[in-house]
Amino acid sequence: MMTQTQINPICLAELDLEPILGLLSIVRMPAAKLPELIVKIHANPDTAILCMQMFYVLLALGDRPFALDMQAQALQQQRLYRIAGTAAPTLRLLALMGPGDMLDNTPLEFLLEHSDIRLDLLFLVPGQPLPAVVPDHDVAMVAIGESGSNAPLLQDLTGLLASWPRPVLNRPQNVLHCARHTVYQLLKDVAGLHMPVTERWQRQQLNDLRWPVTIRPVDTQGGHGLAKLEEEAELHAYLAAHHASEFYVAQYLDYRSADGWFRKMRIALIDGAPYLCHLAISSHWMVHYHGAAMDQSAPKRAEEAALMASFDHDFAVRHGAALGAISTRLGLDYVVLDCAQAADGGLLLFEADSRGWIHATDPVDIFPYKAAVMQKAFAAFRAMLRRRC
Repeated sequence: MMTQTQINPICLAELDLEPILGLLSIVRMPAAKLPELIVKIHANPDTAILCMQMFYVLLALGDRPFALDMQAQALQQQRLYRIAGTAAPTLRLLALMGPGDMLDNTPLEFLLEHSDIRLDLLFLVPGQPLPAVVPDHDVAMVAIGESGSNAPLLQDLTGLLASWPRPVLNRPQNVLHCARHTVYQLLKDVAGLHMPVTERWQRQQLNDLRWPVTIRPVDTQGGHGLAKLEEEAELHAYLAAHHASEFYVAQYLDYRSADGWFRKMRIALIDGAPYLCHLAISSHWMVHYHGAAMDQSAPKRAEEAALMASFDHDFAVRHGAALGAISTRLGLDYVVLDCAQAADGGLLLFEADSRGWIHATDPVDIFPYKAAVMQKAFAAFRAMLRRRC
């Protein structure tokens, strides 16, 4: 764990770091170009750069375990990296990262594509001090997400950043607010907002539940291990299949619309202002955008397009007070909400996460309405960076 003697003093300098391609650049690359890129990467004599670049390639190819192994090897040698981008930056952003991928850290490069903002990554590793020299920057942002493994890093950062020489976004003590049970406690009494009662339980405490509930192991994302249980027999079967020691248990709220479909929105709060990033419509209660097959349904896309067109003067106005209270109580400059509209017209919140992924990677020929909407959110994020400088 870092200590005050390890982190002081902070020395800033303009460093000439070799740029590497981030995940977004590789995802956008034609598949036929990847073999050529891999050959080029392996010709690099800098082992740290080679390993970190392969980390992003392997992520793009879907091999997360191998990717994380390559990143671990890179971080043993070097913890400062620069994501390839503009050659003439007008603003320098330093992202404070933890080991891991976009499930562990805010995927900032998706917010900065085609911008004049330079993105440097400073990886913090438990038990290791900061590098002797940190790249000079105009603003820093805590990209480390809330999790059990990241909690020590976030706690250490709280003291370190109190005297950081540049403006800092997403203060670490506020990132810790994103724990699911903490979000519930912070927001449960907000007028116009509904949240499922959410608690963190030890395995041996799982008894006398009020059915139905949803359950998931602590520190899981993307629906991994998430299930809806309606009776004790289902709980026993679930625990036999999942060996975690702690779980989040939440009251299940049926949020189906009148037509029987489940609708879930992703909204980014950027400097307190809401930006709709997607609407997913599904027949299943566990709604994920890609799992909802939005690309295969013109009526679903038409509904999403209509909501995006009316969002600023309708939904955002009706729920403005609740969204403002969420922003104020969480205290985060950038946070992503997964939410729905409740049957009584209120706002139903499932999750608030500073790691939330918003992007413009959906095919333009299928989703022609999304590009302008996402660029508006990206522009708001970049404007926030400039204001904080």
